[in-house]
Amino acid sequence: MTPRYTYVVAFAWLLSACDLAPAYRAPLVTVPTDYKETGPWQPAKPMDGLPRGAWWQQYEDATLDGLEDRIGPANPDLAAAVARYDQARAFAAEAAAGLYPQAELDGFLSTDKQSQDRPLRGAAQPNYYGANQLDVAASYEIDIWGKLRNEAAAGVASAQASAADLATVHLSLQGELATDYFLLRGLDADAGLLGETTNDYQEALDLTRRRFEGKIASGLDVSRAQTQLDTVRATLADIYAQRTLMEHAIAVLVGEPASDFSIPAQVISFRLPDVPAGVPSELLQRRPDIAEAERAVSAANSEIGVARAAFYPSFSLNLLGGTQSTQLNLFSWPNTFWTLGPSVTLPLLTGGALDAQEAAAYAKFREAGANYRATVLNAYREVEDNLALRQWLGREFADDEAGAKAAQRSLDIALNLYRDGAESYLEVVTAQTALLQAQQAALDIRTRLSVANVALIRALGGGWDTTDLPSDRDATRLSDRK
Repeated sequence: MTPRYTYVVAFAWLLSACDLAPAYRAPLVTVPTDYKETGPWQPAKPMDGLPRGAWWQQYEDATLDGLEDRIGPANPDLAAAVARYDQARAFAAEAAAGLYPQAELDGFLSTDKQSQDRPLRGAAQPNYYGANQLDVAASYEIDIWGKLRNEAAAGVASAQASAADLATVHLSLQGELATDYFLLRGLDADAGLLGETTNDYQEALDLTRRRFEGKIASGLDVSRAQTQLDTVRATLADIYAQRTLMEHAIAVLVGEPASDFSIPAQVISFRLPDVPAGVPSELLQRRPDIAEAERAVSAANSEIGVARAAFYPSFSLNLLGGTQSTQLNLFSWPNTFWTLGPSVTLPLLTGGALDAQEAAAYAKFREAGANYRATVLNAYREVEDNLALRQWLGREFADDEAGAKAAQRSLDIALNLYRDGAESYLEVVTAQTALLQAQQAALDIRTRLSVANVALIRALGGGWDTTDLPSDRDATRLSDRK
């Protein structure tokens, strides 16, 4: 290499430290000091109490554990998210490859005939000749303005965003499965209650019939008792219908046909574990969707550097070497050739295309920043919503249970008075209706509490953390999945 070329290369390497991308900072958001809906009597707790990964095990339900373990590639939504992540890693690897020299082998064999009347043809030139060549072409773009580095950085950030998206989809499916499971168990509890109520109403109907046959009660009492019984039976049929649909929904989540899937009915005792909310600032590291939005901002920031670098000249080192001959003696030293030298490309007239690309890059960065802030605000809202639900539904559940106990006492009194002939059966019907409504309300609140508890865990990230994001190296490593 001549000294002139040496100086050019050395100067290019000195300039390669340039980076036209803006200095990256995550968008600023206002982080509250504590969660309002935890109540002033509950100080913030560290989130160490929330298990990483298998958070559903807090509920100590073997059936739920088994179902959650079955969420995997069989679920089409999760399989699609895994495929998107594999694509993102492939794109990141492709972008990172631009930082290294590129080389390719080229060769051809041909027999050619030229026209006798070709302009400027020499008299001694043959009509037929061979043109055979074998060469290696190599090039290396000197990344003076940081274009290649920013393309690689954008690819890594996009792959990390896709990994966070995969975690978001996985957490969403896990949470949806837990929610559907508790809704199904809530329907089992409703069915159990209505089954017991059906038996009670059947006994009440038998009582009115005996009293009617003994000419102690009127046929109106029998009609009212029959109406109560038929109404409960119809409601029970509706509960079974809802349970069937919920079971089908769970089948889809675990990737099985609804026709081959079933969950035995069971009335369980709902266990609501305490979920430590932690301090609000931790939410920025605990939510995969927030991490995804932040990585999208980082990728957009790097893409600004790529767009700005397009205005400046591009320098490359090029090497072409090989052998060529009109015969097949390609491996003869006299037939070898080579060329080596730098090249430069500078855009002159682009019709405003580069300005448009730069403007679009800045607009994409602003859009990503706005999406990040919206994601953060929505995350805090979800936490506050479910903290509030857990707090107020807990109070409502206690009141409904107390009301159910009072309604049971009222029914017992009404039935005793009816047997003694001191009250009409209308009082019994009224007490039966009030008791069933209070019991159903209590069961409904208990189910909603369980659902709110699951939603709170989802809102807090389900034990996920930004340390779960792939490293820069892992983000560009090609997947083994085929």
